[in-house]
Amino acid sequence: MNDWFAELGGPNSQTTRTWWGNLHNVCRVRVVTVGLRLGVAVAALVLSIILPGCRTTEVNDAQDGVDPAHYHYTALDISYPDVESPVDYAVATTEPPMTLDSEPPDEYWDLSLSDAIRHALSNSQVMKDLGGLVLRSPSAVRTVHDPAIQETDPRFGVAAALSEFDASFGASTFIENNDRALNNQFFGGGTRILEQDAAVVQSQLTKRAATGTELAFKNKTDYDGNNAPGNLFGSAWNTNFETEFRHPFLQGGGVDFNRIAGPTDTPGIYNGVRIARLNTDVSLADFESGVRDFVTNVENAYWDLYFAYRDLDAKIAARDAALETWRRINALAEVGKRGGDVASEAQAREQYFRFKEEVQNALTGRLVEGTRSGSGSGGGTFRATGGVQTAERRLRLIIGVELSDRKAIRPADEPIAARVTFDWDEILIEALTRRVELRKQKWLVKRREFELQASENFLLPTFDLIGKYRWRGFGKDLLPQGNRNKFIVQDLDGDGNIDQNADGTLPVQKSRAALQNLFGGDFQEWQIGFELEIPFGNRRGHAAVRNAELQLARDRAILQAQEREIVHDLSNAVAEMNRAHAIVLTNFNRRQASNEQLQAIRENYENDRRGAPLDLVLDAQRRLAEADAAFYRARVEYTLAVRNVHYEKGSVLDYAQVYLSEGLWPVKAYFDARERQDRIAKPLDYFKLLSKPASVSQGTYPQLLAPTEAEQSGEGEPAVEVPVPAPATDVNAADLRLIELPEPPPIAAPREPNIRSVVVEELAPPTDEVIRTNSTVEATPQPMPIENVESLPQTQPAPKAIPRTLPSQSESGVPIKVDSFDAREPDDGFAPLNPRGAKAVRPSLPTERIQRDAKPAPLPEPLKRLRPKRFPSIPAIEMKTESKSSVDENDPFADESPQ
Repeated sequence: MNDWFAELGGPNSQTTRTWWGNLHNVCRVRVVTVGLRLGVAVAALVLSIILPGCRTTEVNDAQDGVDPAHYHYTALDISYPDVESPVDYAVATTEPPMTLDSEPPDEYWDLSLSDAIRHALSNSQVMKDLGGLVLRSPSAVRTVHDPAIQETDPRFGVAAALSEFDASFGASTFIENNDRALNNQFFGGGTRILEQDAAVVQSQLTKRAATGTELAFKNKTDYDGNNAPGNLFGSAWNTNFETEFRHPFLQGGGVDFNRIAGPTDTPGIYNGVRIARLNTDVSLADFESGVRDFVTNVENAYWDLYFAYRDLDAKIAARDAALETWRRINALAEVGKRGGDVASEAQAREQYFRFKEEVQNALTGRLVEGTRSGSGSGGGTFRATGGVQTAERRLRLIIGVELSDRKAIRPADEPIAARVTFDWDEILIEALTRRVELRKQKWLVKRREFELQASENFLLPTFDLIGKYRWRGFGKDLLPQGNRNKFIVQDLDGDGNIDQNADGTLPVQKSRAALQNLFGGDFQEWQIGFELEIPFGNRRGHAAVRNAELQLARDRAILQAQEREIVHDLSNAVAEMNRAHAIVLTNFNRRQASNEQLQAIRENYENDRRGAPLDLVLDAQRRLAEADAAFYRARVEYTLAVRNVHYEKGSVLDYAQVYLSEGLWPVKAYFDARERQDRIAKPLDYFKLLSKPASVSQGTYPQLLAPTEAEQSGEGEPAVEVPVPAPATDVNAADLRLIELPEPPPIAAPREPNIRSVVVEELAPPTDEVIRTNSTVEATPQPMPIENVESLPQTQPAPKAIPRTLPSQSESGVPIKVDSFDAREPDDGFAPLNPRGAKAVRPSLPTERIQRDAKPAPLPEPLKRLRPKRFPSIPAIEMKTESKSSVDENDPFADESPQ
């Protein structure tokens, strides 16, 4: 520094003072200029923040004809959403419902149970119930889209988990201009005023392997042109290619951990591909349970309607009998004969209007809860609420047909008539194997086991191996620009002459283009090392393991409790089936006895014998009506009890002949699956280090277990070639033959084949999934002990004729009948039926309304045909009348035939 001042003549020389003055003026100008620029920038920033927050004083109060008061005084309001979801035309044009005042239906629709289930599965994408859950809690209702929604979930689905291991490409480009003053000339490359044009272009390709290894391939190219005199070139390019890897040896490493937890460093958050696949399996189990309950509710609604018709028929018969009695009492009262007193006439009239009320209630029904799944039992305990019109509307709602039209649905199937027995040991194992709730809980237990395995990885320290390798290139230009870039013209010795080689030629640089310099490989760099992190105590890791253990213990305890609950419910279902069958036999005997009692009392009453007052006649009519309804209620209860046994042992869909399958994929998906299958069949095994992953599932679950008669006998019809639905994309026939598709059951083409979803079809079981079992035996009626009217157990003889020997007072009781379903009433068409009811019974709605006159009107002609002969019912009771000579001439019923 002193030498420098000495060259200027010393620090106090005139030259030195002049130099310092000029420097001071330059710096002051520079400071003022920088201050002005900084002030302008700050003012612009403040104005950009303040001005958008200001508002004008003029307010347009009327825009587009909207009242401004709405915006002045209302913050929240109830609005109607604008969605592209028009109301269904069939729903918007629904006809008025059938009521008491409605005309009789134009026709009847004789619907079988299998057709009802088919309509329900074909018309419903929402698994509705009969409790209004779709309105109260729509998010809890199952739909056919739920499994596909779970699998395509962008957060927790299978595709989302696999996306963490997809290759990713990124790029960025930035261009900038710098103009700054530097305090230190050294950092400015020999200048204090730096003027620079710069650009940076970066790109990278990253990939995470299944082992947790992170791989990256990067490129960075930057341009720098500035006025620094110390630069070799006024503008230059730098470019480099870099490869990088990071492999975790302890925490976060391993194929199993990454497949379970995914690339995460947070314990308790596991979203690997295995967990996502298990979530899909859980969703499939939920969907299956929704379909099971839906099919069960369809059957519940069907048998509710059946009983409603039977109950209505019994009430109509009782009303007609009461009307006939009232007419006779009223006729006796009009002629002044004995038995026609006011009290008797009023009593008979009260009986008639009582049964008329019951007919009206049985026709329309009351809005009370009917039979539905989960009510009393898993499949639903029968509730004899009655009401034809209400039950029919419920059935229409759940099977997805018009809610109201001019047709009346009538069940065409009869309840189960044969006695059905089950082998307890087989159905017990079947229930513990096939119940969907247990299968779902086992998937949850499997998920907890995987989570525990992943959480143990967080007990390890972090030890990552890191490596980098880089190729660099530098030059005045990025790309070669011809011969002008091959020679270096410079004066390094400062003699004022251009430096030359010994032979007088100019020195030649290998390349002055950055890419040429890069690919020449002159500049290479590398780095390798490791990172180690050991948390003292590792509280979070130990807490994660303990939490996973508790979660696993909880789910296992729930699984055991569910198994006990299922065995309990299965026991209740078997006991209920036995009780229901016994009640069927008892109510049949009661029905026979009530019929004979009414016939005997009415005969005594009409013959004017002692001990047969009107009270006994009316009471016998009530007893017969109650016994008739109780008999059909018992038959429906027995049918539902058999169904509930299948429900509790997990075979209710098999019982209803419903099979679940996945919809068709596009043809391209089958080609991709075939190609991937070939890769999986021959995996690359590097030095025998790859291990086979642990088993997750035991293969496809067999849905149908009951063998057909042809399978049991070893015979069957020849195989029928099932046409394959058209694929989603157009391909040649030759290409289609290359696809080795499985042989699924015959299914209809889905509505949208391009959308992967789970559909429900009513199908025949595939031959490769049938497991033979003899757990269900439909036995023929066998002799069994019953109780007679005196409650004495007797042995029932072989089912032949119908003994009608009445018990005497001096001897023990004898059986009244042989077998409930083999003891037929005269001309009732009652025959043993198979469990699905091959004999169609067609109840009928009343076609006339009873007149509301105070006086009993003559019996209308249509009412005489309300109970057709094909209807299994109690035979008509013949009412004996007195001889014509003993009847007054004014008797209006003297010339009429008995009703």
